[in-house]
Amino acid sequence: MVAIFVDADACPVKDEAARVAERHGVAITYVANFGLRPSHDPMVRNVMVPLGADAADDWIVEAVAEGDLVVTSDIPLASRVLARKATAIGPTGKLFTTDSIGMALAMRELNQHLRETGESRGFNASFRAKDRSNFLQQLDAAVQRAKRGG
Repeated sequence: MVAIFVDADACPVKDEAARVAERHGVAITYVANFGLRPSHDPMVRNVMVPLGADAADDWIVEAVAEGDLVVTSDIPLASRVLARKATAIGPTGKLFTTDSIGMALAMRELNQHLRETGESRGFNASFRAKDRSNFLQQLDAAVQRAKRGG
């Protein structure tokens, strides 16, 4: 059975992920250090992890199985998820793949270096309605593929 895991700290598409999970009858697990809203839905699970740099990431990697889906904007977590043969999708609907993750990791390192040296202030693009819509479409399609086994 396919499951969805959400790296829920600061995730802007928690509600959208829940709607897709409900539509497909798929269990969803939100993993965070703080601030999860309780749910009475038996298909929704909230996991509070201790504070720590990678506590939520580590929990997700241990729990995810081949064919599951993980919603995250964390590129190193996406890489670890792909290594477990699961699908990683960002809040804007970007699918991380084995072909693209190397470049994503390299760009992350470069941007971090530029921020540390003062060459960049590290502003992220604002989250738009188009991003939310793209996420819904991509997650729905990913769930359908996972349910078909591919």
